Amino acid sequence: MVRIAVEVGSGAVRYRVAVQAETIRRALEIVEGLNPGRELRVTFPIDPETFFVKEPATVDGEIEREKPAA
Repeated sequence: MVRIAVEVGSGAVRYRVAVQAETIRRALEIVEGLNPGRELRVTFPIDPETFFVKEPATVDGEIEREKPAA
């Protein structure tokens, strides 16, 4: 299980979400499904302390909205 931040954009509007899934590809699929037609970008660098989820608290697809991207 991994946890990554994804920047979601549409024109000038951009925001970040944190998503937890089995793989990075699955995380992007989940975000894309909730934001069809929007630009998606994995936010780097990936924080190594939060990237691998040892004991997931929830199921695949947990999404948490973060502060707007600057």
